Parts: sequence; C-alpha cells; structure tokens
Amino acid sequence: RLLTVDTQEGSSRLGLMTAVAVGVSFGALLAVTTAGPANTSLYTTVAQPVATATTHSNIQVTYNRAAAGSGRASNVVPAAYGEASPAELLQFKEAPASGLSMPLGVGAVMLLVGSVIYNFFKQPEVRPLPVPAPLRTVSVPEALKKTVKLATGVHDAHTSYAMMAVTSEKSEKKVRGITSPVFSETCDQTGITLSRFMLEVARANPELVELESVFAAIQTACKTIAKLVKRAAIDGMTGYAGGGGSINVQGEEQKKLDVITNDVLKRALKFTGRMGVIASEEEDAPVEVDNKRDESYNKSVLVEEGGKYISVFDPLDGSSNVDAGIPVGTIFGIFEEDDDCILPDDFFDGSDMSQAMQNCLSSTLKPGTSLVAAGYALYSSATHFVFTLGSGVNGFTLDESIGEFILTHPNIQVPPRGKIYSINEANSNNWDPPVQTYIKSLADGSSRGGSPYTSRYIGSMVGDVHRTLLYGGVFGYPADTKNVNGKLRLLYEAAPMSFLIEQAGGKSTTGLARVMDLPPKDVHQRVPLMMGGSDEIAELEELYEK
Repeated sequence: RLLTVDTQEGSSRLGLMTAVAVGVSFGALLAVTTAGPANTSLYTTVAQPVATATTHSNIQVTYNRAAAGSGRASNVVPAAYGEASPAELLQFKEAPASGLSMPLGVGAVMLLVGSVIYNFFKQPEVRPLPVPAPLRTVSVPEALKKTVKLATGVHDAHTSYAMMAVTSEKSEKKVRGITSPVFSETCDQTGITLSRFMLEVARANPELVELESVFAAIQTACKTIAKLVKRAAIDGMTGYAGGGGSINVQGEEQKKLDVITNDVLKRALKFTGRMGVIASEEEDAPVEVDNKRDESYNKSVLVEEGGKYISVFDPLDGSSNVDAGIPVGTIFGIFEEDDDCILPDDFFDGSDMSQAMQNCLSSTLKPGTSLVAAGYALYSSATHFVFTLGSGVNGFTLDESIGEFILTHPNIQVPPRGKIYSINEANSNNWDPPVQTYIKSLADGSSRGGSPYTSRYIGSMVGDVHRTLLYGGVFGYPADTKNVNGKLRLLYEAAPMSFLIEQAGGKSTTGLARVMDLPPKDVHQRVPLMMGGSDEIAELEELYEK
C-alpha cells in the first residue's frame, strides 16, 4: 500500500478554516459588546389636533385612556372632527447609532481577509518523513516455516510506502482432514460396497471426486489378481518368468505372477486418466503416463489433460511364497502430483537420465507424509481390501457371488499393546542391540506389558501386517549386519503400511526416526522397519535413545 502524506494541502486547509473561525468570532464579539441598546418608545402621549373632514380624508383611531390607575383600555371610539384630545399613538423613536460599531466591523472584516491572504501566500512548513531503516528479513518461529519481508521507503516529498511479503515453505506433513461418509440406509443383501463407500466419500469431499475412479481401477485390478493367484497352479503360472533368469531391479528373480500382476495393475491405473506417474517394484524406474484424449473426443469441452495423482505399488508382495499357497498381497500408495517434492539442483548430476525420466523421478520421491491414500489387498482364504484416506482405516472383504468388496471391518484400531510379535528371529544375532533386547523382553515377559508374547511370522508383509492391525502386537523387519539398511522398500512398502498403522492408532519407526518423515533418495531405497501399538513402539524408541 502507498501511505500518502501531503503537508502543503493540509496546512492550507487548516489555516483557512482557522482564519474564518477567528475572524467571525472576533467580529461578532465586538458587535455585541460595543453596540448600545436602542432608545425605543412604543407608546408616547402626544397632543395632536385632529384634521377636519374638509382638509383630511383619513380616519384616525384613538385609544382613550381609562380612569387613572385602572390599567385597562376603554372601548375604542373615533374622535370627533376638529377636537383635540390626548391620544396614545404607536410611534418608534430610533436611538442614534454608536460611533464605534462601524470601525470595529470594518476591522473584523479586514482581519479575516488579511488572514486568508497571508495563509494563501505563506510557504507551508514541510517536515520530511523519517527515513526508514534498510530492508530487513524478519523470520517467524521456525516451526511455522514462514518468512516475512518488510520493505519501506519514500516515493517523493509527500508519499511514503511500505510493502510486506509473506512466504512459506510447504510443510512435508500435510494437514489433511476429510469428512467421513455417512450411511443412513444400507441394503440387507449387499451391505456397504466399496463402490458406494467411495461415492459417499466423493459426495462428502468434492475435492476427492477424481480419487473415486482411481479406487475403482485398483479394486478391479485386485479382483483380477485374486483370480490369477487362485488359478496359478491350474493355469500354469507358477515358477519363474521366462523359465528362470528374469531379474528385477532389486536383484530378485521374478516369478511369472510378478510380471503379470505388475502389468494388470499398471494398465488399470493408466486407464483412469488420473495418473501422472507410476512407480512399481517391478519397474526399473518410474513410468510417465500419457493421458492424451483421442482425437475423436469433443474438443469443445475443456478437460484437463495430464494426471493428478502418482501411484506407487508392489503388485505381489511375498510372491516367493505364491507357489506354496501362502498368503500374498498387493500394496499401494497414492500421492497427489504437486510441488511438495523439491530436490536439490545437483541431485541428478552425473546421471545420464533423460529430462523426462528426471521429471518422473522427482515427482515420485515423496515422503509418506505426502500420501493421499494407501492400502493393500490380501489374497488368502478370502480377499481383503484395507485402506485409508487419512481419516481412519476401513477393511472390505470380496463377496465373489456379486463381485463386490463389502465393508466388514470399519474403523480398525490397533491396541496400544498386543500379544503377538512377527519377526524373522533367524536373524536375531545380527540385529542392533536395542532390537535384540526388545524382542527378548517381549518373548520372556520382561517388557512393560508384563506378559510373554507369542511369535507368529508368515514371511509375507501384507499377511503379517493384516494380523497386527486386527489383533495388535509388533511387526518388524529391522536392519542387520547383512542388510544394514533393512530389506523393505521405503516408497511403496514401508511408507504406505506406516500410513495405515498410524491411522489405526499405532506407530512406525526405523528405531531412530519416524518412517513417514523419511524422504526417499531413490525409488527402491530400503529402510529398517518396526511397527505396532503405540506403547510397544515407544518402548523400543527409548531403548535406541539409551
């Protein structure tokens, strides 16, 4: 804003108003104090001859005085012609004007005119505005991550200005709250389906309407994968891809279903038209999605081209167990494509990646706090679909008779303490000392819970985490001397599962840091992971602090 100060105009107006007020007041005061009262007589007794009828044509009306001391006037009667009588006539006799009134009045007028002329020609006093201090940057508390810049200066002799700019860094942790769907009526035969659930979410939260089509694609892909897993042995889809020797970017030999399920999920997400980038365990690098419309579509309708979301997923977690019929699953995470992820300028130095690939990678490398949604599908005795949108965790079970996921586990909550721990104890001698001490205390009952835990370990992350969500307890895949950075991938395994656990009331950590706060350095970065009830993980963190 411009703050304008015009001292000349202000002084002229003030002087004119002051002169007028003083002149008028002084003149009025002199006129009142010097002008004497007029000697005016309303009633004067005179003797007046009455004109005769022949010489005067007017009739004079007289007021005969009543008897002395009566105080009342007698009836009014006309006097006879030619008769002289005392009469009380209405006359005015003006007093002579005072000799001082005229000079004083003229003097007041001259004083008024003189003050106006003086203020008109007088040069106003101009007081310069104080020169502001040099530009400074004032930082508010670091927790707010905002910077306030204030610039001040003088534009000219009469105008100063002040400008303020507030800039803020986008917080890695989004404060995202959604309105939970409300179901006032349900069908006794179908219950609440996943399709209806997402419709209600979109109605309650219009900004998430595009997410509805993304979830429709994911559930279709998961139904397809569930069928493929069940029929793997019958349809000859067990064993390694290409007869063996097919290795993914992780250095792991790919199963046939790894390749097939990756293609199923990737295409399902691509067909939504909402995906900008897709990253998978089975892909060497993130894949940019082409969302251009067909040329035959109506060009007059303005539709935004390009994806709004970024999807990361592990299409078949635990695939090494699929031939043995052990539960496996699909893990996914959905990010919103925005400017939250800012990489340093030298991040890609020394790399031969194309610019398009660099853009894909920079769009994908986001911490778990930027997740919009996350979930998994478990293919076991039944097919379960569990997910969160950042407002609680809900579980659905596939009803194969109607081909729909039905809400069976609403608002899942992890108790602060459970009775089961899931971890590969064969690696116990290679763990960090805090993890060794912690798992031993759970096994022998010396932990704060006071009761011994039972060990249950499937070897498929989705299966073990699903049990932890429903029954409570601890799941972990910590670092060891063979895998100093852990085994689980941060972007599409650890972060989405941590999002679920935290939304259900639990905690997830590497032992030294919250998993959700870690920004990935590359798509397939590995991290240690320990998750479970809030009290259980807090106890582990205290051991690391010691």
